[in-house]
Amino acid sequence: MKVEKRRSALNKYWASGQSKVALIGGPNVGKSVIFYELTGIYGLVANYPGTTVEVMRGSGFFYGHNVEIIDTPGMYSLIPTSQEEEVTRQILVQEKPEVIIHVVDARNLPRMLNLTLELLEWELSVVLVVNMLDEAEKQGIEINLKKLSQSLGIAVIGTVATTGKGIEEIKSTLARILGEEGFPQTHITYDRQLEEILEEIGSFLQGNIYPGKRGAALQLMQEDEKSTKMFQVPDNRKIREELLASYREKLGIPLCLFVRLQRQKKVDFLIAGAVESKSEKTFLAENLSRLMIHPLTGLPFLFLVLYLGFYQLVGILGAGYVVDFLDNRIFLGIFNPAMSRLVTDFIPWPAIQELLVGDFGIITMGLRYALAIILPVVAAFFFFFSLLEDTGYLPRLALLLDSLFKRIGLNGQAVIPVVLGLGCDAMATMSTRILSASRERLIVTFLLTLAVPCSAQLGVIAGLLSSMPGALFIWFLFVAGSFLLMGFISAKILPGERLPFCLEVTALRLPSLSNLLFKTWKRIEWYLMEILPLFLGASIIIWVGQLVGIFELLIGVLAPVVSLIGLPAESSVVFIFGFFRRDYGAAGLFDLHARGVILGHELVVAAVTLTLFVPCVVQLAVNIKERGLKAALIMCGIIIPFAFFMGFVANILFELGIFTI
Repeated sequence: MKVEKRRSALNKYWASGQSKVALIGGPNVGKSVIFYELTGIYGLVANYPGTTVEVMRGSGFFYGHNVEIIDTPGMYSLIPTSQEEEVTRQILVQEKPEVIIHVVDARNLPRMLNLTLELLEWELSVVLVVNMLDEAEKQGIEINLKKLSQSLGIAVIGTVATTGKGIEEIKSTLARILGEEGFPQTHITYDRQLEEILEEIGSFLQGNIYPGKRGAALQLMQEDEKSTKMFQVPDNRKIREELLASYREKLGIPLCLFVRLQRQKKVDFLIAGAVESKSEKTFLAENLSRLMIHPLTGLPFLFLVLYLGFYQLVGILGAGYVVDFLDNRIFLGIFNPAMSRLVTDFIPWPAIQELLVGDFGIITMGLRYALAIILPVVAAFFFFFSLLEDTGYLPRLALLLDSLFKRIGLNGQAVIPVVLGLGCDAMATMSTRILSASRERLIVTFLLTLAVPCSAQLGVIAGLLSSMPGALFIWFLFVAGSFLLMGFISAKILPGERLPFCLEVTALRLPSLSNLLFKTWKRIEWYLMEILPLFLGASIIIWVGQLVGIFELLIGVLAPVVSLIGLPAESSVVFIFGFFRRDYGAAGLFDLHARGVILGHELVVAAVTLTLFVPCVVQLAVNIKERGLKAALIMCGIIIPFAFFMGFVANILFELGIFTI
């Protein structure tokens, strides 16, 4: 009967040509890799209606079946604790996909099978994909997939998504389920006491309820406020509350805890028969993982990572040697002089010459800044960030800094957007959607806007100050101090409670060089497509500003302000550039230093002020989109005076001799 009911639902989708399949699972279990394998990498990313959470959709054609694949946001439970989990549940309830592919990490089955049971409680058609089998085997974990399949009553497929192992089996299984075989169902039963409660609650539920009365009853037992709105019980709210209260009193523990204990008992039973661990030895990776997380050893390790990654790779190599070669030898030595001669020979109009090869020309400045000064820095950062991703260090960094972030009203989960901000603050601001509370998202957005330099800005500043280690330390002291100070103040001012921190920690692994290079190239490709036009556009805006006199007016307005912090009037240009793009401003600072305009402690003051200065136009637009116009303007109203105040303080400390370099 259930098979027939679902088959008739499927016929509607066949009529429109596509069946829906949802990929469900926690973060870092390989869902996205499987999505790419099933869809051929082609997907459409869009915000889910009414939210700011992005959902990726793509199409696959498996053995005669046209299928829409939905890659849902990470989820640990059908009782949502974040906007991402709420969106995933909305997809299940509103879009009613015919098949759920639940992707789990083979090394963490005891924890992840809880969600499998929840999905089965909803009477959904589930295919369990046990991913990362290779890593489980390295840890001595053997999984009897056939036995697990028999116990659950559903298809269980083992995969190594990164190599493509098991992908064809997923496709063929989907084809069988979507075809004549229909939708096999399984019925998860618990202890008699829970079954009796479910039956009684179910008697109060009337009509055709999705996901079935049993699933709805379990959701109600867990006393989630949004669940109670989804599954309204007749005879008003009072009867429902009295009924649940009587169960709580009878059991002596919260109903949600009772349900979780029952599920875990069931999971333990399933695991006992299907999973075997043959090795009890401690692996080198596990010891290294513990060292990365423990404060006494984790902080020195973090400083080593920052030294090798940001200072040596991004700062010295990228912003130092490579920029010096491309800028001085290629652009200033060969390309710019040649283009200047070419333009002046063939274009007789001075205004057009100025647009193309003048001091702020599209070719001589815009193209040079983008390709010779900024591209080497961001390329080095993209490689470094890919290395952090593929080794599994990022979640360990989140755990390490959790206690520090709690002091500024956040938790370790906020580390991810902050680290992303070291690449691009606009992209990082969008990633704050992973944070559970609006308060946390607002604090992190403010701190990203204020005190997290993007990769190019960080790399150029590290390169400029690398010859003066004391100067680099003072710059870091001001920026990190501003981050912690303003974070602490924000946490005190903004109302709200901190939410619990839950993070999936992936295994440490040796990265593949080909994967690192591929990821780096894809990100460079994004840079060239998205950022290069902004640099060229900024040159055009400055050219127009020069023609109408606005550019000189802005420099005149800023000149007295920069003089207050001990900088020459010419440095006003850097802050105007910085508003167009943070990296554009950093490139301007590089130029002024190369020309000898800003030297010594002035360079430190300029670097501190520029780092803390207003966000670039792109990030400002993202701030408005994500946090609203009012919040974005308030942030700018705080940040502009604060940046110049910190520059003023730095200059005074240098003049008093308290700081020396």
